[in-house]
Amino acid sequence: MNLRRLGYLLCEFLWPRFCPVCRKRTDRPSGMVCSHCLMRLPFVEQHEGCCRVCGRPVEEVKTDFLCEDCKIHKPRFDRAATALYYTGIARAMVQNYKYNGHVWLAEDFGSFLEAAAYARFDVEAIDCVLPMPVTVLHRILRGYNQSSYLAKQVARRLQKPYLKGVLVRRGHSKRQAGLSEEERRKNVKDTFTVRRASGIQGRTLLLVDDVLTTGSTLSEAADVLKKAGARQVLALTLARSFKN
Repeated sequence: MNLRRLGYLLCEFLWPRFCPVCRKRTDRPSGMVCSHCLMRLPFVEQHEGCCRVCGRPVEEVKTDFLCEDCKIHKPRFDRAATALYYTGIARAMVQNYKYNGHVWLAEDFGSFLEAAAYARFDVEAIDCVLPMPVTVLHRILRGYNQSSYLAKQVARRLQKPYLKGVLVRRGHSKRQAGLSEEERRKNVKDTFTVRRASGIQGRTLLLVDDVLTTGSTLSEAADVLKKAGARQVLALTLARSFKN
C-alpha cells in the first residue's frame, strides 16, 4: 500500500464524509454525495432535442429547435447549459449550499457542471470562466458568493483562467424570487458593470450561476459583457426551474 492510499484511509477514519442527502457515510472516493443518492438526483438530460439557446429540454427531439420563450425574448447569452432540475433533493441541496453555508457541496456541484459544459459547449473554444456577482449586501449577509465557488470549480476542471472582479453588480436590486418575468427584467436592468474590459475583449466567456429561472439576470449580464467587447457569452447554471 503506497503512502497516498494510506493517507486517504487515515483521513477517512479520522474525518469521515457523510452524504448531505441520506446522512450515511459516503461510498465515493471524492465528493460528498453517496452513489445511491447520486442516482436519485434529477439531472437534466443533455441532447440535441433541446432549445439551441437556453437548453430547455423538449419531449420531441427536434434539430436546431428554438423554444417559445427564446422566440419572444431571445436572451443575450449565446447558449446555456444546466446540470439539474431545481426540484426535490436537488432543490434542498442548492438551498443549503446557497443560504445555509454548505459550501463543501461545491466539489460535487463542480463535477455536475463540468459534465453539463462538455455536453452542451465546445469547451476548447472557451477562453475564461467568471462568476455571476452578488450585491455587496448579499455578500456581507451570506459571507460568500455562492457562484464564485462554482465558477472556481468549473475553471479548475476545464483548465481555464478564472476572472475575478471583472463583472460587478452595483447597487441593490430586489430579490428575483416571486417576481414575474417582466418584473425580473426590469429589476436587473442596469445593475451590472464591467471592470478591466481589456481582459474580455474578443473572448468567449463562460458565465457561471447557481439557478436559472427566466434567464433575465444572465441575459442582462451577458448584454453588459458583450457591450464591453466579449465575443460570445455562454451561461452555465447548476440548476434550473422550468416553467410549464
